[in-house]
Amino acid sequence: MKQIRSLLAIATLSAMSTASNAADLTIDVQNLTQGIYFTPLLLVAHTPDASLFEVGESATPELQSMAEGGSVDGLAAIGASINADAVANPAGGLLAPGQATSSSLTTADANTVLSVVAMILPSNDGFIGLDNWTIPTEPGTYTVYLNAYDAGTEANDELRGSGAPGMPGMPVPPPLDPVLGMNGAGVTTMSTNTTVHIHPGNLGDDSLTDGASDVSNTVHRWLNPVAKVTVTVN
Repeated sequence: MKQIRSLLAIATLSAMSTASNAADLTIDVQNLTQGIYFTPLLLVAHTPDASLFEVGESATPELQSMAEGGSVDGLAAIGASINADAVANPAGGLLAPGQATSSSLTTADANTVLSVVAMILPSNDGFIGLDNWTIPTEPGTYTVYLNAYDAGTEANDELRGSGAPGMPGMPVPPPLDPVLGMNGAGVTTMSTNTTVHIHPGNLGDDSLTDGASDVSNTVHRWLNPVAKVTVTVN
């Protein structure tokens, strides 16, 4: 079985398809949740032997930086080093609940799969993920629904924090500041699964001044799927 390696492990592109697989794409991403925000998105068309993340494997430092702090710079830089085609931050910041963003992407012949990531807030290390979805060669409109994943790099304490990789706590951008609680005791101090896995979801509580969590249990819970991606192949 062909082993799929992370983007971090890719140094060169060695094989090129003899047939033309170049495509002009329009990619729409919609936030399907009632109270979750997405940090800047990264849309990447790349070769099938690369991957932004692998379920069941440890997160790379670049994935950790995105999943804990919302920065896609590291993943975007690696994508650029292997000649991937990418769009970073098409929404120009946070993508609010119920909102959508659209972008155009022209892919090279070798870049035949699409990946999408963005951190979800509030969370400690949660992110939306599309992993190596094969870009159709036939013109048309295609829809994919995305789950929320846990990077496995930080305990889900559900407490306010800086969002710095390796540090506990959730980043709190301005839209979330007035609706999150504070002074929570912490839901947990342990991460029992340290590989990338389906996110267990926020627990939250109903207190804005104490309790276990700084997350609201009536606003910031979710069920998968959390995002809708519509790809139009022109």
